[in-house]
Amino acid sequence: MSLKSYQRNFLEFAISQEILSFGSFTLKSGRKSPYFFNVGKFNKGSTLSAIGKFYAATLQDEKKLDFDVVFGPAYKGIPLASSTVIALSEQYNKDVPYSFNRKEIKDHGEGGNIVGAPLKGNILILDDVITAGTAIRECLAIIKENDATPVGIIVAVDRQERGTSEVSAVQQIEQDYGIPVMSIVNLELIIEYLKEQGGYDEHLSNMKEYRDMYCIKK
Repeated sequence: MSLKSYQRNFLEFAISQEILSFGSFTLKSGRKSPYFFNVGKFNKGSTLSAIGKFYAATLQDEKKLDFDVVFGPAYKGIPLASSTVIALSEQYNKDVPYSFNRKEIKDHGEGGNIVGAPLKGNILILDDVITAGTAIRECLAIIKENDATPVGIIVAVDRQERGTSEVSAVQQIEQDYGIPVMSIVNLELIIEYLKEQGGYDEHLSNMKEYRDMYCIKK
């Protein structure tokens, strides 16, 4: 599996900003992970602008989705969706509306639990990672409640981790809903990048051990 230029640039950027870190991290699942992707560190104009461009580049590279609205699930997906539609407009002349959900339904003003563009037509979901897939399934339910059609999902990092079966959470979503899940990078590409760069021997060893224990076999 070879890295494309935008994927290499993304990993260089994420590591330099400590958005992608290596060490020992306890996940919600209880697993001890040798790496962690912290979307909360996209907390400045420059970093938020950059991540939007990486999502947009991935969508341009895939070129297989016809979508009308980008949906960013609350809370982390909101700035990711807004920065991505800005990048699509500025770099690719694609003026795409976006929307997001409220965690709590509003009973005054415009009301409801959807903010931004109406959820109509073909919807692309944009989020940071898929771990167990619970949040994404909630998004898919919201989209269907609005009589819209989910056509794909894009995340920054596909951890390629198995859940309770032999398939990953991403593969399970694809099987259950019949829609593609794309990512800027996945675990295999992160490992490939570390090999290229050199100086990551200890982290590489831990990453490979984790992959062999918890991740799908390619």
